Amino acid sequence: MSYLALARKWRPRCFEELVGQEHVVQALANALTRGQLHHAYLLTGTRGVGKTTIARILAKSLNCEQGVTARPCGTCQACLEIDGGRFVDLLELDAASNTGIDNMREILDNARYAPTAGRYKVYLIDEVHMLSKAAFNSMLKTLEEPPEHVKFVLATTDPQRIPVTVLSRCLQFSLKQLPAPLIRERLAFVLEAEGIAAQPGALALLARAAQGSMRDALSLLDQAIAYGGGKVEDTVTRAMLGAVDNEFVLRLLEAWAAGDAQTLLAEANALAERNLSFDSALQEMASRLQEIALAQVLPEALGELVPQREQILSLAGRLDAEEVQLAYQILTHARQELQLAPDEFAGFTMALLRLLAFRPETAAGTEPRPKPVAREPAVSAPSVSPKASAPPSGGFDGDWTRLARSLPVTGMAQQLALNSELKAWDERGFSLRIAAEQRHLADKAYQDKLGAALQQALGARIALSVEIAEEVADSAALRERRERAEQFARAKQDFETDPFVREVVERLGGQVRGESIRPLS
Repeated sequence: MSYLALARKWRPRCFEELVGQEHVVQALANALTRGQLHHAYLLTGTRGVGKTTIARILAKSLNCEQGVTARPCGTCQACLEIDGGRFVDLLELDAASNTGIDNMREILDNARYAPTAGRYKVYLIDEVHMLSKAAFNSMLKTLEEPPEHVKFVLATTDPQRIPVTVLSRCLQFSLKQLPAPLIRERLAFVLEAEGIAAQPGALALLARAAQGSMRDALSLLDQAIAYGGGKVEDTVTRAMLGAVDNEFVLRLLEAWAAGDAQTLLAEANALAERNLSFDSALQEMASRLQEIALAQVLPEALGELVPQREQILSLAGRLDAEEVQLAYQILTHARQELQLAPDEFAGFTMALLRLLAFRPETAAGTEPRPKPVAREPAVSAPSVSPKASAPPSGGFDGDWTRLARSLPVTGMAQQLALNSELKAWDERGFSLRIAAEQRHLADKAYQDKLGAALQQALGARIALSVEIAEEVADSAALRERRERAEQFARAKQDFETDPFVREVVERLGGQVRGESIRPLS
């Protein structure tokens, strides 16, 4: 028996086998079960998401010998002939190659006659937006009031080009692009059924490369099996797709974070020598930056299965959120500009140089300079200082709040300093406490960054430990909140006791809106 491509072999034969289009399947199944069948359906969506497949399953549901049903048997003559593309009452027309009015007139003339073998004649017109204006006009009357035995199923990737007069006569369903995890699961199922070994990383690559198309994913899987000699392996699949591995991408991001232009350009040259896709490299870098941004805001949302998770968390602790957002924008724009560059290598290296140019000034191997942060004046009341055996070098006087505000640190490490409470300190270092609800700030990457800032500020080697407590009694952030509350109370009192304000309230019957009062300083 000749080999059958996976995309054809594993085409769904019934609604239950269809992956990822539940909203369409549910609507059609309910209509079939209740006998509320529309005469014309319009299926829209990108390539390979199931438009033609749904149309054929619908044709089977209408013509199954067991009756109109949402679950065709798949074994009767009508079902088998539809699966084999031989059913005489299922007429498939490719509008891309049959655009004229003559083709449409032939179809409409044939529609008047009763079905030959089935219960309904089903006309499947693919890429219907390619029909000429005259062809659309000729089908309007039949599309509005077709014979009882005729059903139209129109499919298109570009519904905007279909006349409104046609759209208004059809029941429209928009098919979604399939998410990569769903495609990956389906590929794993197919490979298990085929008895072919595969690495999870390779399936993830194929699922992403398919860009929401199940048919493309199965075609790429066929190609990967052939390329890998009967196996689907990560390195082989990556080479086939021209994809860039995560370690290479993270080396680029590490070099950028360190301001190391020499390493950045060396990695770019290595990419060119391996003949990998520059567009893919930019895409992967943007994807890693998205993960870094997520880790900065909500580290626990970063899944355990994310490749090089610890390195992502480390970068999240060393980079400012603003830098990450700007870099993401630079990379996404660079992908659009790649085709306008003198050549792709020039466009890629220019994107890397742009990343460096828009970074705050940093010295290689040192922490970035802190950006100014607007704050309200700090509470002047001193806190109870923890016991100390001997002060560390640098003259620390026990006021952790003042030290935390002055440290040359930004981002999540700065939040660790501002939200922590000093438990103890001595000549060897600091012991901090942080509330359990902010345990994500105690990540080792943020501790390392804060420790480096303490060494820089105090001029001595400092050890740092952070423990989780139910709550903290005093921290720079808590003091700021208390001070803001006191400022607001004073401002409100000053406003309400102002003679002019009191006169306005008394004479005009006014009312002071407390939420509108703001302190001037």
